[in-house]
Amino acid sequence: MLTLKDCFDFSDLNEDEICAIAECEHIPIISALEEGENLVHSAHGRQQIANMLLKRAQECDLCGMEVHATHLRCIHKAFIARFAH
Repeated sequence: MLTLKDCFDFSDLNEDEICAIAECEHIPIISALEEGENLVHSAHGRQQIANMLLKRAQECDLCGMEVHATHLRCIHKAFIARFAH
């Protein structure tokens, strides 16, 4: 039987990125893992992920959640560094 950690380990995204996608899309983590894995394999999909991370960070700023917004921007920055070509 596969665990959630096994699924994270098979993914090209890290746990923070997958959890952020789940938060942005309001979907379960396992669904976010599947969606993110599909998106990360194209330039357009990677741009979608990057955009959703920044959009959610902006939403958090507006709600006074500055610490979480900063965390999302760090995830975005690391994502861009890994997948920018």
